[in-house]
This record gives sequence, C-alpha cells and structure tokens, in this order.
Amino acid sequence: MGSLSPVHWMIVLVVLVLLFGAKKLPDTAKALGQSLRVLKRETSRLGDEDDAPVAQARTAPAVPGAEERLRALEEENARLRAAADAARRDEPEAR
Repeated sequence: MGSLSPVHWMIVLVVLVLLFGAKKLPDTAKALGQSLRVLKRETSRLGDEDDAPVAQARTAPAVPGAEERLRALEEENARLRAAADAARRDEPEAR
C-alpha cells in the first residue's frame, strides 16, 4: 500500500496523454515548472524581507498610502467636474 508500481505510473501517463494530448503535455509541464520557479523565488523573497525590514525602510522611497492616493484622486475628480461644469456654462446653448 505505500508507493506506486511502474504499472500504476504507466496508467497515469496514458490517462494524461488521453486527457491533454501529446502536444499539450510539454507546454503544460513547462508552465508548471515556471510556476514552481516563481513560487520558490517569492517564498525566498519573503524570508529575505523578514531578515532586513529596517534596511529596506531606509532605502525605499516613500510611497503614498492608499488613503492618500484616494484623497488625491477625489480632489482631481472634483477639479475635473468643476472644469466640466464651467465649460458647460460658458458654452452657448445649441438649438
């Protein structure tokens, strides 16, 4: 009951070929390999970030928070609405 025998692996391989086709299996394996590499890279970055958060904070440029960006967008929205309203008022009415 522990491991799969070579016969079981052959059955699994045949089922995969029947499901995906012989042409798509290499592409699927390549995509899976790339996904695993990205996962490894990101998990190693998490460990690196835990080691030196203070050093990164000193060198990283100040990035506005979500609230500040939202406030700036709302101000820009208000300015654009005011400009559009002024343009509508100045525009002669078409008949």
